[in-house]
Amino acid sequence: MDATTIKKALLKQKKLNLPGNLYYKTQIDFSYNTNHMEGSTITPDETRSIYDTGTILTDHNKVIVVRDITETQNHFTLFKYMLDTIEKPLTEDMIKHFHFLLKNGTISEGDTIAIGEYKKLVNYVGNIKTSNPKNVSRDMKELLTWYDKISNKTIEDIIEFHVRFEKIHPFQDGNGRVGRMIMFRECLYNNIIPFYIEDRNKDFYIRGIKEYQTNNEKGYLLNTCLNSQDNYEKLAKYFLENEE
Repeated sequence: MDATTIKKALLKQKKLNLPGNLYYKTQIDFSYNTNHMEGSTITPDETRSIYDTGTILTDHNKVIVVRDITETQNHFTLFKYMLDTIEKPLTEDMIKHFHFLLKNGTISEGDTIAIGEYKKLVNYVGNIKTSNPKNVSRDMKELLTWYDKISNKTIEDIIEFHVRFEKIHPFQDGNGRVGRMIMFRECLYNNIIPFYIEDRNKDFYIRGIKEYQTNNEKGYLLNTCLNSQDNYEKLAKYFLENEE
């Protein structure tokens, strides 16, 4: 199984919009896992229901957070846009639009969080200091300049980009989900088997980023990503290995 086959299948199946294929499974699993890592209360079955019908059927005792539903739907839209633009190089404007699609409709009027624009307030991740809002635009340009100079990108380069992106933390909210979508996209764009981080590996992923950023210890995050890549390749083989 190679990345080109996966990309072609995802693009073809997106147009068909049928259940039970790799595109369908990826949409549901990616949205559930990446959102649940950020505290979403939506279950896998509820994610599937939202994708299939735009509605949600749940236990009558459960309190549904409207924003969680919106962000689930938005992630479906973001994934479609990611595939629609898969032949174009990654840019600042594209990254900002990723954020806009993810967070659209989740911010109350008068909220200070900007959608599709860089942060205006200082934020941090754990005990790690992130870029000051006044420096974000500069830091993002430097990140993309560094990345664009790499002629034959590897999965290690894409993970390095992710670590640097999360260190900048350019948006007020949604950085992890935007960053993980960029990793999936850049793997496809560079003919590398894509992957998303499973919620069950959240602690390994967070530890990996922290060790990478604070101790330059790359092994933890690389191993977590490679494990997720292996899992996605197995999923793709299940759906595609018998296709012509």
